[in-house]
Amino acid sequence: MTSLVPIPAETELVAKQVVDAVFRVHSTLGPGLLESVYETCLCHELSKRSVSFRQQAILPIEYDSVTIDSGLRLDLEVEECLIVELKAVEVIAPIHSAQLLTYLKLAGKRLGLLVNFNSVLIKDGIKRVAL
Repeated sequence: MTSLVPIPAETELVAKQVVDAVFRVHSTLGPGLLESVYETCLCHELSKRSVSFRQQAILPIEYDSVTIDSGLRLDLEVEECLIVELKAVEVIAPIHSAQLLTYLKLAGKRLGLLVNFNSVLIKDGIKRVAL
């Protein structure tokens, strides 16, 4: 369920910058490579655009009043407001969207992008997930 409160304009701008960078990476490389290759190239594109990000950001979990470092890592946390989960799979499964939704809840973020670089048309491989 999405919130009735709109996503802040600053977050929407960050999401647009990430989508532009995703399009650039996909148009240059195409589908069929490993997720790690796309992640490295996307980070390079974001750096060129002076967009700050944390790659493989550790996400501790608060459980039963205890902070647990379970080794949970976000592919990218961009500008401290957007989570980007990268895939290079044949089909995005419902569990992938659920994973991103859980990450958003645990991290206290409102917007995430699920990107499947293994899409012929990258516009079909980008899904917004919002709280």
